[in-house]
Amino acid sequence: MSAHLPALQIALPLMAAPFCLLLRKRQLVLGFGILVCWLSFAVSVGLVRQTLEVGEIVYSLGGWDAPWGIEYRIDLLNASMLALVSLIAAIVLTYAPASLAREIPESKQYLFVPAYLLSMTGLMGIAITGDLFNVFVFLEVSSLSSYALISLGRDRRALTATLQYLVLGTIGATFILISIGLLYMMTGTLNMADMATRIGAMESMRTVHAAFAFFCVGVGLKVALFPLHVWLPNAYTYAPSVVTAFLAATSTKVSVYVLLRFVFSVYGYEFAFSSMPLDTMLLALSLLGIFVASAVAIFQRNIKRMLAYSSVAQVGYMVLGISFASVSGLTGAIVHIFNHALMKGGLFLAMGCIVLRIGSARIDDMAGLGKRMPLTMFAWVLGGLSLIGVPLTVGFVSKWYLIEAALEKDLWWVAGLALLSSLLAVLYVWRVVEVAYFREAPAGAQREEAPLSMLIPTWLLIGASVLFGIRTEWTAGIAQKAAALLLGVGP
Repeated sequence: MSAHLPALQIALPLMAAPFCLLLRKRQLVLGFGILVCWLSFAVSVGLVRQTLEVGEIVYSLGGWDAPWGIEYRIDLLNASMLALVSLIAAIVLTYAPASLAREIPESKQYLFVPAYLLSMTGLMGIAITGDLFNVFVFLEVSSLSSYALISLGRDRRALTATLQYLVLGTIGATFILISIGLLYMMTGTLNMADMATRIGAMESMRTVHAAFAFFCVGVGLKVALFPLHVWLPNAYTYAPSVVTAFLAATSTKVSVYVLLRFVFSVYGYEFAFSSMPLDTMLLALSLLGIFVASAVAIFQRNIKRMLAYSSVAQVGYMVLGISFASVSGLTGAIVHIFNHALMKGGLFLAMGCIVLRIGSARIDDMAGLGKRMPLTMFAWVLGGLSLIGVPLTVGFVSKWYLIEAALEKDLWWVAGLALLSSLLAVLYVWRVVEVAYFREAPAGAQREEAPLSMLIPTWLLIGASVLFGIRTEWTAGIAQKAAALLLGVGP
């Protein structure tokens, strides 16, 4: 069985999704979906253990060896991504039942789990496959199901947000497909490992340069890299809370992984950062994204929209780490993928608890919420401290590596800007704290905490964001090994 874990990782949620439609009943569908997600997480843990013990795993589908057949190629980086996506999916779906009852019409609730499992399948498929065209296929699986998930919200603006996401997502996917077509035309292969060995002799050709540019722009749209981020704020704001939490913690993170894999494993360091000025472009766009998105977040009245703009800024930190193209920089980028998934997933789950009780995500409606929902608000505050980068939280770990990488490159001004950006996070986090803890609750407001079925998953993610801020060797250690392997300096 252990030899077939790579196939099982994808087959399990993919086959479970249509089966959910046969069950129809809400309780059965949710129970079955939760079971599938936790089983998928168990499979991913098995794959992480295998990669730690034996190194890279290559699994040929149908017995056809690459480059003729499709293969799943798993190393420490994408095994960790599989574990992250499946863990977030399992925690969020465990949290979901009470939230779904309020935020999604009852007639549509049985459709949520199949779309959720398909989105999870697509995201894990992107991470596990060694075939570039399959990256596109799984990207479309995850995107189409994400459009459906966002549109399930009761607010009619969710449909507009879905349409905007669909249009821009389609443009990004088209750019990626054009890039794949150009690379296949030049190299005659779709296998990423095989393509990496052939592309070196063609680095001076314009077609190879064009393919690189198309892919980076297409993935930039999926990542929500500034200024290609315009689809993200509305999608996160008007989607149901469970959908926002899942997508915020996984979707853009997997897209960052695709950028890492394409730049370092297919084209290689020399082409991307010597022949092409990728480092300069990513550095400029990441800093702009960090400051512009953080500044916009300060003025938002809807907390979900505020956190959405915060996500654009946090993507900037990940891309900033990639722009350094060093072990410290990539370590900061990779560890921030995991750290941001924990803190932002926990923050959006806390927002789901708030929406359940007060029916609003607006800051003005949260007066006195620190006393009315103390456990929920304390979880939100801890997540906010992690966004700021306070010591003993995961946000501090990420910024430590990024600042170290900037100083290694003698870019002291970038390190200074990274520190300065934390002050902007203080401003928008403090606005929520001020209203929740220092304003009086409306007359007649009762203390009513969220149910345990929602609080426990929320605190699992928020607690992990503190735990991994203290025990940094568990996440930063793996990220450092993965960074070294991407740069070709690992064992």
